[in-house]
Amino acid sequence: MQLVVLGLNHRSAAVEVRERFSFEKNEVSAALNRLYEYDKISECVILSTCNRTEIYAVLEEVESPKPYMLQLLKDLKHADMIDESAFFFYEDRDCIEHLFRVSASLDSLVLGEGQILSQLKGAYITAYSSGFTGTVFNILFQRAIGVGKKVRTNTGIANTPVSVSYTAVNLAEDSLDKPLADATVLILGAGTMSELTATHLQAKGVKTIFVSNRTFTKAETLAKKFNGRAIKLDCFVEQAVDADILITSTGAPHYIINEKEARRIAELRHGRPIVMIDIAVPRDIDPRVADIDGIYLFNIDALESVVEENKQQREDEAKRAEPIIHEAIEELLDKLSYLSVRPMMALLADKADRIRRRELHRALAKLPHISDKERRIMDSMSRMIVRKMLREPMIHFNEIAGTEEEGVYWDLFKDMFSLEKEG
Repeated sequence: MQLVVLGLNHRSAAVEVRERFSFEKNEVSAALNRLYEYDKISECVILSTCNRTEIYAVLEEVESPKPYMLQLLKDLKHADMIDESAFFFYEDRDCIEHLFRVSASLDSLVLGEGQILSQLKGAYITAYSSGFTGTVFNILFQRAIGVGKKVRTNTGIANTPVSVSYTAVNLAEDSLDKPLADATVLILGAGTMSELTATHLQAKGVKTIFVSNRTFTKAETLAKKFNGRAIKLDCFVEQAVDADILITSTGAPHYIINEKEARRIAELRHGRPIVMIDIAVPRDIDPRVADIDGIYLFNIDALESVVEENKQQREDEAKRAEPIIHEAIEELLDKLSYLSVRPMMALLADKADRIRRRELHRALAKLPHISDKERRIMDSMSRMIVRKMLREPMIHFNEIAGTEEEGVYWDLFKDMFSLEKEG
């Protein structure tokens, strides 16, 4: 048994290369179904996200596993050529460690991000549903998911925001004298940063969002996404009078809010505070606005300094994750070493079942219109055939277990069925 992973990520390959080898959700299922053509692959999981594509596999005695996996990916993606330098390849313990680091988000572009764990679960479930995980990967991936959860629970790796938009929302929440969910938010600008900020605000429970932009149709489009309301740019001052939070990201070459307009807003609010967050470059709000009573102003420099501080905190927390990962690796290796010395008939039963599943999927692929009931009947029939074929050999091997003949039968069955005898 060879445990391997071939992949590329944000560190090893440029985005245009990653795009060529990424798999959409429906492509993953199609690729797994094609793997029944490859007799050397007994288990497989394909993980594909915006920043990585990784193929994990249990191989059966492949002489050159890396070229084999490269050719496999080339076949699955119909690629004429592959630049090997864009890919990493790990075997056995290194493969396990890499998977655990991925699940713990230590290998992510944003250290500590939580999306990778759900993506890993999805990849495992897809492979499991396709019949392409067995004893080894069921243990390995369930343990990897457990490691990811443990790292997030036992460390603070995910406790601090490390994006400007999310940090802006957190600062706004900390500065308010009311729950964020009850706040009224006015967003000036309808670009990517504004959309990200609105996404974080809605995730925090904000229900009332107004959007203003020089191009009104863009304001309408963004507002619609968040059940908000678009207002014309020349009316934003009046709307700011009723807002609790004002966020700007327009990309304008000049100040959208100068000192005079800010004082007018403050006067009309009659002492009610407002949080202004300027995430634009160049800045949208005159920095002198920070001196006006009742206005709490945060600009991009303040936000980025918080982001850098939080990144350092996450890196410190990541160090606390290392012992968790290494302990889990040792526990898993003990488990796998136990599996490698299972009784010979268990090895034979596993191999027979892999062949059964492979041939069953090949047959079902040629019968796309049969019912679920008919599929279950075929699955049950194939299981019974394997069970009855192995019944007599199992009984006989149990009879000679512990006798002098046992070693002879080990060698005989190993040669007859190409089983690996270990221990």
